[in-house]
Amino acid sequence: MQKSLHPQVQEVIVVCGCGATFKTVSTVKEFHTEICSQCHPFFTGRQKYVDAGGRIDRFRKRYQKKEK
Repeated sequence: MQKSLHPQVQEVIVVCGCGATFKTVSTVKEFHTEICSQCHPFFTGRQKYVDAGGRIDRFRKRYQKKEK
């Protein structure tokens, strides 16, 4: 095998938007995620309402029933 073919793998700390951290192995030096298993609704059972840039409001305006 060639020595310089594969990137260096190192232990990194992943930081979530909720503040949770955990360790994993990666070729990237650091990770920042928006959602993890400690705050994801599938794993927690709680619904998290996230309005990404007013998308929900635009959807409601576009498809609301019009009064006659």
